Amino acid sequence: MDAKESALQILKESFVGTMATIQHNKPNSRYMTFFSDEFTLYTATSKKTEKVEELEANPHTCVLIGYEGQGIGDEYLDIEGTVSISDDQELKNKTWNEQMRPWFSGPEDPNLIILKITPDSMRLMNKKGEPPTVIEI
Repeated sequence: MDAKESALQILKESFVGTMATIQHNKPNSRYMTFFSDEFTLYTATSKKTEKVEELEANPHTCVLIGYEGQGIGDEYLDIEGTVSISDDQELKNKTWNEQMRPWFSGPEDPNLIILKITPDSMRLMNKKGEPPTVIEI
């Protein structure tokens, strides 16, 4: 499997990762649940969160996804991307699942928004001790 196929496999199988934003000129990371469409990532959040304010001020992010904690050498992706904030109902319907119910009443919840992360660069990390591999998108 080449690096691009490995990256797509990670995005298909991994749903939890970290997402960093900038708050007061310092990185601020948190765990998020992601959905992917090829190399584009989506994550749901409330429009009332600090991360939305941070992304409105600076739409750049770094996402780490794929490391499952099985041991040294687990593959993961290091993604630098640009975030757009969407209130599109079709996108909300597409990404909705019942695991979001503790935070939102449903896909029509007025506080639900979707963050779309378009990769600017992507690296496959820890592939069996190999150096990071840049993924051409």
